[in-house]
Amino acid sequence: MNGAIEIVLLAVTVGCVLANAAEVVAKAVRAQFVMQNSTEVGVAPKWIPYLAVIEGAGVAGLVAGLFGLESIGLAAAAGLVLFFVGAVAAHVRARVFHNIAFPAGFLVLALAATAFFALPA
Repeated sequence: MNGAIEIVLLAVTVGCVLANAAEVVAKAVRAQFVMQNSTEVGVAPKWIPYLAVIEGAGVAGLVAGLFGLESIGLAAAAGLVLFFVGAVAAHVRARVFHNIAFPAGFLVLALAATAFFALPA
């Protein structure tokens, strides 16, 4: 992989870890913006802890990948891609477009992390 591209993808992957970790904490404490957004897109509050666990598993897998378990990192990144495809789809289904940039941005981060672990070294 080209050195510059690898550095950029590494930086974005670390950004993906940090952004998703912050989102997991927000879900865990049931932050107001999380609860409001989930209500708007039709996700019942009872699902928030489960979504936090799934997203947290993705974060843990990315961290494992960064520490040498690349296949775990790739699987976690791919899982986060699917997670955020679902989040974007929930926004589209509910016609909630005013904040769709957030799940779309997280999706882009997850795609970059996938590329980081998938591209040959």
